[in-house]
Amino acid sequence: MTNSEFIEKIADCVDKYAYLYGIEVHSPIIAQAILESGWGKSGLASKYHNYFGLKCGSSWKGKSVNMATKEEYKVGTLTNIRDNFRVYDSMEAGVKGYFEFINTKRYANLKGVTSPEEYVKRIKADGYATSSTYVDNIMRIIRDNKLTRFDRKKVGGKMKKEDLTGKVLSGKEIIDILAKRVIKGDY
Repeated sequence: MTNSEFIEKIADCVDKYAYLYGIEVHSPIIAQAILESGWGKSGLASKYHNYFGLKCGSSWKGKSVNMATKEEYKVGTLTNIRDNFRVYDSMEAGVKGYFEFINTKRYANLKGVTSPEEYVKRIKADGYATSSTYVDNIMRIIRDNKLTRFDRKKVGGKMKKEDLTGKVLSGKEIIDILAKRVIKGDY
């Protein structure tokens, strides 16, 4: 898969789940997947569909794999460790798993954020990553790949809810579309 194809596939999955979890900005999540998975080519991503380097933690009840990784507990010093990482059955399940992972009190401050940089600063401050250059690396990936094109556009200072045609929808229209997608089995 090319880098462009990876971006499009991850972006489609992010778009499908972000709004369900109150996440307004998509570009930092796409950039996280690029960085954490090496464009989907890392063993954790290519074999186990974990595109975000999600560790199991004590609450995880699903499948896992033990792998080597590096953490930067002290600025400028990488420490080699082994840890248990979450395993997913598909790219879509892996992306949905990311949103389930951040749908906790620890990451509640991400909901409603509309600035990619603010999102990355907050998730870093919340303890998502140990790299001292995490914010800069994610922002560089966003800029270099023009990922803000995947962010929702503001209208009159508020986020606009759109269907695929770009038309602003009423609350009833949104509920009708979601109900049809639920019945269809999308959620």
